Order: sequence, then C-alpha cells, then structure tokens
Amino acid sequence: MTAADLVAELDELAVHFPTPAGLVRAVDGVSLAVRRGETLGLVGESGSGKSTAGLALLRLVDPTAGRVRVAGADVTGLSRRRLRGMRRHVAMVFQDPQASLDPRRTVGDSIAEPLTVHRLAGSAVARRARVAELLDLVGLRADTADRHPHELSGGQRQRVGVARALAGEPDLIVLDEPIASLDLSVQAQIMNLLRHLQSDLGLTYLFIAHDLAAVEHMSDRIAVMYLGRIVETGPPERIYRRPAHPYTAALLSAVPVADPPVERERRRTMLSGDIPSPVDPPSGCRFRTRCPQARAACAETDPALVEVGPDQHAACLFPLDGGAAEPA
Repeated sequence: MTAADLVAELDELAVHFPTPAGLVRAVDGVSLAVRRGETLGLVGESGSGKSTAGLALLRLVDPTAGRVRVAGADVTGLSRRRLRGMRRHVAMVFQDPQASLDPRRTVGDSIAEPLTVHRLAGSAVARRARVAELLDLVGLRADTADRHPHELSGGQRQRVGVARALAGEPDLIVLDEPIASLDLSVQAQIMNLLRHLQSDLGLTYLFIAHDLAAVEHMSDRIAVMYLGRIVETGPPERIYRRPAHPYTAALLSAVPVADPPVERERRRTMLSGDIPSPVDPPSGCRFRTRCPQARAACAETDPALVEVGPDQHAACLFPLDGGAAEPA
C-alpha cells in the first residue's frame, strides 16, 4: 500500500483530558489508516473513545501525543489558520443533526458555508446553484434551501448534514453515529444514501457506530475499540464470523439473530462488571477485568496487535482461534 492509497492516518494517537478525578485517557495509543475509497467501521461501547478519535482526525480536539496525517500531510501541530485549509480535506457528519445545524440559518446558508470558507464558488448565484446540486445529490428538493432546520424531519436534517459535508469535496468524511438518533426505517434510507454516494462519487468514510449490524452493512474493514485502544481489526467476514478477541466475540453475541431457532440455541458471552474508568485503566490488558478467559499473564502484559488471520489483527495474548499469535 503506497502513501497515495492512504487518505488519513492516526499514529500512536493519544487524547487525554484533565479532570478533577484525574487524567481521562479517552484515546491512548491508537494507530489507524483509512484507505482511499473504503469505509472503515470503528465500533465499540459508549466511552470507548471512538468519537474522540474521529474528532482528532479533524483536529476538533488536540492530540496529547502521536500524529495525525491527512492527505499525506502531518496536521498534528497546525495553527488554527492553517487548519482551515486542512478541513477542506476532511468533513464530518454528526450524530444529532438538530444540534449540528444552526437554527437561525437557512439550510442553504449552512450548506453554502464550506463553499464560502474554501472559496469554491465565486458568486452568490454560483453558490446557490451548487447548493441546489448538493441538495439533489442527497434526495432533497432545491427549495429546501430556503427552509430552517426546525421545519425538517430528522432524516431530512441528516441529509442536509451529508450535503454540507460534501460541499468541500473532501477526501474523507467522518460519520459519527450518523443514524443513532433516527427511526429504524430512516436509518436504512440514510445508509443506502451513503452507499450510493460513495459508489457514485468515490467517497472514503470513517463510519463510527455502536450498532454492529450497521457497521457490518457499511464497512469494508472494521476496527474494534475498547477503553481507548484498538483491540481488533479486519474485514467484516472475518470479524463477524471468526472474531479473535474475546471483547469482539462478546459484542457480537449480544446482537440478536432474526432466526428464532438459531437465536434460542446461541450461546451468549456474559461480561462481568462495567467498563473500567479511563482515569485508572487496568494494568496489562485493559479488557482482562471483564474477560471470561483472562489468565495471570493478562495482568502483566499489555498485548500489541498481532496477525491472527488474513488482514486480521487482535490485541490478545490468547486469541480465540487458539494459541498466542506471532507479531505481524
């Protein structure tokens, strides 16, 4: 894989937040590479750090350590002025479309803002024409530009958020729980829209979600996060059918199957306790306090990601397919 194949990279990224209780290690040594034209799914429980990792890609939060690279350039230490230019390359669609749109501005003004900031449309007439084109791309009528967010449904507002993200013609779109606040029927519509846009425009996505079914449907590769770390990566057909990390297996066992006889016979992996505090993570493997297969060595060694299958890596001393794997 060459540098031209990579749209964005996180290299040993750490994002820590000081609090009265101590230092919150929201992201703590994450390395990820997003390949051009793919959808990389980032999945984990609430509090795992996946949204913070997405915000760090846009430098909406500042890294404590590590590197962020976008379109081949190191953007870790860029000034606010230089960040403005970088953000043409990476756009974001947020979880709550109501909160991410200014209620005082029309839909057209919100979509046109990236065009103005990045000087992509020279005149008011050109901006309005481009806004109409973007609305059409996401399945909305041109006159939606004159309406305000409160006049739209949740699904329509999220389509507006997608149109705004497309305005700068970015190399990467970070989708942060883009369907979590929507009704089930609308979720399917938004996912289908995203896939069609990707096919038609050659888009690259980082798809952040806790919904495992949605991640499987959308993703070409998947990364699983737990307590600020990546614990497993791989293609969906490997992750969902032969998970190597016990945490991944536990997440998958909680997803219901739409076949009642199969569902009745399935064995669930029950995790004990709650996710530990990111202020004081466990020694060694961070999952060991909840892992049904933890051994004494798990308290002493912090496992690195190792190869356990074709394009599949897991951070586990004793992966589920048997034996300790060799470092890749």
